Amino acid sequence: MNKLVVGNLVHRPLRSLISALAIAIEVIMILSITAILLGKISGFKTRQNGIGMDMIIRPATTNNFLGMSAAGASIKVGDVIAKIPHVAVAAPVNITLTGSLDSIYGIDYKSFNDLSPFNFLSGTSFQSPDDVIIDDYSATGKKVGDTLKILNHNFRICGIVEHGKGGRKFIPINTMGGLNGTEGKASVFYVRTDDPPRYQDDVRKAILATPGMSDYDVRTAEEYLSAISPAKLPYMSTAIKVVVGIALVIGFLVIFQSMYTAVMERTREIGVLKSLGASRIYIVSLVLRETALIAAVGITLGVVASYALSGALNARFPTLDFVIDLPWVWKSVAIAFTGALLGAIYPAYKAASKDPIDALAYE
Repeated sequence: MNKLVVGNLVHRPLRSLISALAIAIEVIMILSITAILLGKISGFKTRQNGIGMDMIIRPATTNNFLGMSAAGASIKVGDVIAKIPHVAVAAPVNITLTGSLDSIYGIDYKSFNDLSPFNFLSGTSFQSPDDVIIDDYSATGKKVGDTLKILNHNFRICGIVEHGKGGRKFIPINTMGGLNGTEGKASVFYVRTDDPPRYQDDVRKAILATPGMSDYDVRTAEEYLSAISPAKLPYMSTAIKVVVGIALVIGFLVIFQSMYTAVMERTREIGVLKSLGASRIYIVSLVLRETALIAAVGITLGVVASYALSGALNARFPTLDFVIDLPWVWKSVAIAFTGALLGAIYPAYKAASKDPIDALAYE
């Protein structure tokens, strides 16, 4: 039977190739959308961990994705937090999200650097209100002293640092306030405690007991980052489900059309097989094996192409955070294979139901 399966597919190479490519596109579609969405989450978490904080304090109205809400807390709140027992550093940060989804961090350099020092590859810290520090990914093709336009304002690149410390571009917090109309405001306060997690609960209680801060959102870094996941972000879960659903339909329709047409073209062949004693199960198995082979080739091509695409995009656009999630590789394999088999069930049933006499007489 295996020789017959391969022979049938090789006999119609173009149709078999197109069907396999359609399955590959289905896999690439699933892995690409999840790589973009989950990659953004993974990259965001990695950069937040690199800041050096173990607690995060925000006004209650601030969105989990920092920069999507206007700065609503006074910078002076940082001084209040810094005086709480067991708080080693409290750094106010004003974060703005640009139209290109680039997070610009307005920082108080000293406190932000005290959380975890910048690793300068070249240049120095801020020397004027119009200076900007950028990470090595954003610095591609740039050098210290060059001019960089941010929020419709020209900045001088004063330093280039290693990536992974929150944002990719850092400007003085007072300058940020003047540019986006939030003078003296901060979006978030990053806190490093003396001995995490030993004193974190004490610090949380002290902050919430401080007059005017009872409604602040006070979390540990672990609590905050655990809330950044597709399961807790409904729009992201919906986007993934929609793409997976579309991909499943594509795989189903392509295989259905391909195998249905193949069955119609091979009516006489099926009649010969049944006249020689082939059972219904044999005929169904023949069609499903052909489908499984097409799906296996398509899935392999899709996975390989997805990883090649990931490598090319990460090399060309290192800030894209295009990361293929291994669990989703297996999910895409299962989805594509299931869709293919579902698409072949009716053609297989139709082939098995043919009367051998009618099939032999078919022209």
